[in-house]
Amino acid sequence: MRVLLSTIGSRGDVQPVVALARRLGESGQEVRVCAPPDFGDWIGGLGIGFTPVGPELRGTAKPGATTRPSPEQVRRMIEGTVAAQFAAVAEAAEGCDVLVACGALQVAARSIAERRGMRYAYAAYVPVSLPSPHHSPPVLSLLGQEPANGPVDHGALWEEDARHWNTTWGPALNAHRAAAGQEPVTDVRGHVFTDRPWLAADPVLAPWPGGEEVVQTGAWVLPDERPLSAELEAFLDAGEPPVYFGFGSMRAPDDLARTMVESARALGRRAVVSRGWADLSLVDGGSDCLSIGEVNQQALFRRVAAVVHHGGAGTTTAATGAGAPQVVVPQVYDQHYFAGRVRDLGIGSAHPPSVPTIGSLTAALADALRPEVAVRARAVEVRADGAAVAAGLVTAQGT
Repeated sequence: MRVLLSTIGSRGDVQPVVALARRLGESGQEVRVCAPPDFGDWIGGLGIGFTPVGPELRGTAKPGATTRPSPEQVRRMIEGTVAAQFAAVAEAAEGCDVLVACGALQVAARSIAERRGMRYAYAAYVPVSLPSPHHSPPVLSLLGQEPANGPVDHGALWEEDARHWNTTWGPALNAHRAAAGQEPVTDVRGHVFTDRPWLAADPVLAPWPGGEEVVQTGAWVLPDERPLSAELEAFLDAGEPPVYFGFGSMRAPDDLARTMVESARALGRRAVVSRGWADLSLVDGGSDCLSIGEVNQQALFRRVAAVVHHGGAGTTTAATGAGAPQVVVPQVYDQHYFAGRVRDLGIGSAHPPSVPTIGSLTAALADALRPEVAVRARAVEVRADGAAVAAGLVTAQGT
C-alpha cells in the first residue's frame, strides 16, 4: 500500500508525521511525506519519500518578520498557499492509495483524494482545534482573529469559526475544485476534518472532552536515539541540572535570551538556551549558560531541572514524557491550551500571554521548580504507542 502524509507547518507539525511514516515503513508500507522544504534533507535522509510544498518557513521566526499582514497580503497568502497545496499534494499523491492530512490548514488534500479515488483521513494534534461544546476554537491571529473577551458561548464561537473557514478558504478552494470539475464545498471545515477526525495527542496531557466523534490515537512520538554533544554532556556534568529554554520555530521577543538567562540566574540556576529558528544568542560568555542547536529533546529533558518553552504540542509532549517540570510562555494557536493543561495537571506553570520580563519569568520558573511540581511531573506518563495505533488506522483505510 502507498500512503501520502501531508502537513504544513514547523517542526512540531512535521515530526509527528515522520513518526507515523517510520512506523508505516516498518510495517511494509510505501510512504511519502508532503511538507515544507525546510525538512527535505532530514526526511530524505531517513529514507522517506519527500515532496516539498510552499516556501521555506524558517525566515518567519527572524526579527523583523511581519506579525500582522494587511488584508491584501492575507488574501494573496491564502490564494498562494491553496495553489501550492493543490500543485504539491497532487504531485505527491500520484500512485498512492491513502492520503492522511495532518495539522492545520490542510485545505487541498481531500479534493485531491476525491479526484484520485483515494481514501482520506484528517488528523489534528490538539483537541481545541476540533469542534466540541466543551471548548472554544483556537485563535488564528495571523488571519485577523482576536481572542474573545469575557464569558463565551462555545457553540456560537464554533459557528463563527465555521463561517470564518468558509469566507477565508472557500473561494480559493472552490475555484480549484471548479477547474477540475468538482462540486463546490459549502462547509469547508467539515470537508477538511471529516465527520470522524483523528486526534494525535496524548489522552492524559490533551484528552478529548467529548462532543463530536473523534478517534484519539495518542501522540505520534518519533523515538530519538541521537547522543548529546560532548560539549552539552560536559556542561550537564559540571553542576546541578540546568534550566532549558527554547522557543522552537517561534518568533522570539526582543532580548528574550537575556531574559531567559537572567531569570535562571536569579534562582541560582544554570541555563541551556536553544537557538531555535529565531537564532537566539547568549548575552555574555558566562560559564553558567550554554547555547545549543537542534538536540535530542527526549534525552536532554530527562536531565534538566525544568523546561521553559512556547507550548507547542511536540515540545510539551516531549517535556511531559521526560517528567520535567515546565514553564509555558504561549504566543499563538494551541500554545494557550497547552499552557493551561500544564498548569491544571500541576506539572508546571503558565506564564501570562505577554512578553516575558526577568521578573515575570523568574516568578513562573520559581513556581515550576517547587519540589511537589517535580514529583507530579514525574508521575505523568505519556503513551508511547500513538504512532502504532495510527498506523493501524491507516492500514485499515487502505483495505
